[in-house]
Amino acid sequence: MINVLGISAFYHDSAACLVRDGDIIAAAQEERFTRKKHDAGFPQNAIEYCLREGGILAENIDYLTFYDKPWLKFERILETYLAYAPSGLPSFIRSMPLWIKEKLWIGDLLEKKTGYKGQIYYPEHHQSHAASAFFPSPFERAAILTIDGVGEWATASWGVGHANKIKIHSELRFPHSLGLLYSAFTYYTGFKVNSGEYKVMGLAPYGQPQYAQLILDELMDLREDGSFRLNMKYFNYCQGLTMTSKAFNKLFGGPPRKPESKLTQKDMDLARSVQDVTEEVMLRMAKHVKHKTGEKNLCLAGGVALNCVANGKILRENIFDNIWIQPAAGDAGGALGAALFVWHQVLDNDRTVAQNAGDSMRGSYLGPRYGNKDIESWLQDEQIPYRKLNNDELAQHVAQYIEEEKVIGWFSGRMEFGPRALGSRSIIGDARSEKMQSVMNLKIKYRESFRPFAPACLAEDVAKYFNIDIASPYMLLVAPVKNSRRKKLTLEQEAFFGIDKLNVPRSDIPAVTHVDFSARVQTVDGIENEGFYRLLREFKKRTGYGIVINTSFNVRGEPIVESPQDAYKCFMRTEMDVLVLENCVLLKEEQKPLNDDENWRDIYQAD
Repeated sequence: MINVLGISAFYHDSAACLVRDGDIIAAAQEERFTRKKHDAGFPQNAIEYCLREGGILAENIDYLTFYDKPWLKFERILETYLAYAPSGLPSFIRSMPLWIKEKLWIGDLLEKKTGYKGQIYYPEHHQSHAASAFFPSPFERAAILTIDGVGEWATASWGVGHANKIKIHSELRFPHSLGLLYSAFTYYTGFKVNSGEYKVMGLAPYGQPQYAQLILDELMDLREDGSFRLNMKYFNYCQGLTMTSKAFNKLFGGPPRKPESKLTQKDMDLARSVQDVTEEVMLRMAKHVKHKTGEKNLCLAGGVALNCVANGKILRENIFDNIWIQPAAGDAGGALGAALFVWHQVLDNDRTVAQNAGDSMRGSYLGPRYGNKDIESWLQDEQIPYRKLNNDELAQHVAQYIEEEKVIGWFSGRMEFGPRALGSRSIIGDARSEKMQSVMNLKIKYRESFRPFAPACLAEDVAKYFNIDIASPYMLLVAPVKNSRRKKLTLEQEAFFGIDKLNVPRSDIPAVTHVDFSARVQTVDGIENEGFYRLLREFKKRTGYGIVINTSFNVRGEPIVESPQDAYKCFMRTEMDVLVLENCVLLKEEQKPLNDDENWRDIYQAD
């Protein structure tokens, strides 16, 4: 057995992944263990979990790999500083201590933290992304497109994967970055960079693309092949501590929105505008890659590949016959890509493509699991009331609770790797309920009311609800709700604009229908998550609807829960009605108040 350990760290979403003889054994983000959202620190806990899941000790690691080249990244920082000196001095001084103390000596740190003594491999950042996109994919060969903020120098790249090798053919370089453009608007509209980009995507349908042409005219020179140059006078991320400059503020009529202040129609229009521009850039890139490679299949990775609205547009344009997106497309997935890169690219080991057109991600259920025995032991020790049900009883009871419009915390099987809850660490509810979207946003998740929720749907029923006829197991494609399920709006309702659109039920599954009649779809086929599939099937028996709300088991400002203890705290601190811990069911009305001294509500309100 050959064990390859991949690590990503020191920017955001640190993670570790263990690959054994080409199989992905385990992968997890550090944030899940430390409870610090987007934890960028060394992933000690994630490494220990991966080794534990693999049943090995540190001395059994055969190859160790880090997801980018620290010295090349440092070169970019130095050259950028020199290009903008002396204006970039404050940000340069701020970044240097960590580089000098830790980041430049990553090899020494890896050896010290893991005990590994062999050669350490350092693929480039976008090679790791490309490897994470292609090697687990269901394709023998495919075009590869990676797009993010920035790695060492590259901000986007395209290439081709065939059999057990990938080759990058072209790249876009810093400071010209689609990810950083989107992050600039994330910052300007008052959300947190590297955290709030998905909020901008969710806000976009409330607005109009009033500023899209201004972005194309002033901020960027976009070419037919999807490459572009940004006008750097409008940005401050090269030399300053903010994303945008005074010129940007002047162009868009004022300073950035203050975090937590009231959202205006302007903010919604800005979100829609940058989303539309992003979609146009990604469409042009995809068409260019298709023209250059002639490949039938496309693999996507990098943080921008989490923009599921743009992914859905690429799919509907029929540029490629098939699309596969790495579910941990951001930096966390770099740990997985780095490990697979070493196994296939460096060691030249063969790659076996799944014969059933599935991928090798194991449903992205690559994190820790907790058995009923351990859960029951803890519940009994803590004198927490529960009842244990068999699998069929569990599905029947929970389906009934959902039909009664109760909100369920669902903790089952191995934790998901990546930013999406996929039916293992999920909060679920009735997609047919007109009030559920508001209840779950404000009373369960403690988050902004405009945020949409995603549906989890029986794979065999997806075409009954949405204009999509392919599997979407990782919730990375947005599709329109079918016309036959949409409600005809009154003239008064059609006249609503901005956040008022939220109050209009738009289909017979209103809780998962966004204001533009779209939904971020997850299909569930029962192969990787039998329990979640059984629940959906039972709910369909009761109601005729094989579809529920599926959102991540966490609240605003907190990572997805990792352990039963995390799940119980989240359950007790919110207005969830039922908690399922494997086969153990806890009802809120039977619980004693949580003995909790933490100022948790303030923590949850922090972004």
